[in-house]
Amino acid sequence: MRIATADSWYETRPLEGGVTHIWEPQIKPFYRCNMWHVRGRDCDLLIDTGMGVVALRRQVAILAERPILTVASHTHFDHIGAHHEFAERAVHPAEADILADPRRDRTLADKYVRDAADSDMFTSMPPPPYRSDDYLVAGAPATRLLADGDVIDLGDRHFAVLHLPGHSPGGIALWEAATGILFSGDTVYDGPLIDDAYHSDVDDYLRSMERLRALPARIVHGGHFASFGRERLIALIDAYVEAKRP
Repeated sequence: MRIATADSWYETRPLEGGVTHIWEPQIKPFYRCNMWHVRGRDCDLLIDTGMGVVALRRQVAILAERPILTVASHTHFDHIGAHHEFAERAVHPAEADILADPRRDRTLADKYVRDAADSDMFTSMPPPPYRSDDYLVAGAPATRLLADGDVIDLGDRHFAVLHLPGHSPGGIALWEAATGILFSGDTVYDGPLIDDAYHSDVDDYLRSMERLRALPARIVHGGHFASFGRERLIALIDAYVEAKRP
């Protein structure tokens, strides 16, 4: 398989509302985490950090320009790989221990990241010395714990923390009521949802979906795949609930 260069590992795209989408194009969509950067007056916000196989701050200039709070929507390997590169790191208390000690079994890396499965995950391999069998997320103890109802204040923008367990026990979303922007993590995105991880809980997932359905979200930026609007959000939630409930 072709080997990518470090400077080709990340791509960025500015979106409306002061949001920048960051992603790893050499990772196939099912495994490819969406990273979301939000510009604020007093500091910036970064939601999730990808696999961490190439230095994120070194390759994405916007992440080294100003003070930044890095939030983990949850602690699976594809979302926290570069958290250790940032000084300010936030996570829900239910997964703070995983962020600090992200062993392969705790982050799902042992299930998905292995040399025998490289062709399933990558279109091009990360640059040397990367080997999938040696892959391990670096520990990044939280400097801030985020509970349901907390507010992330960027000075001119305010994001409410929604605790949405189900996919994982500490899964969160960030909701900006003023703009109708929802960063939904892996609770809901426009693709196959995962509720069979070792710490998933379908009953919790159903309650979280019901809560999200009531939000007047205008645009949803999920943990994977393309962003979408409220109509698609309702359709995705209803399809999941219908499939899980008799």
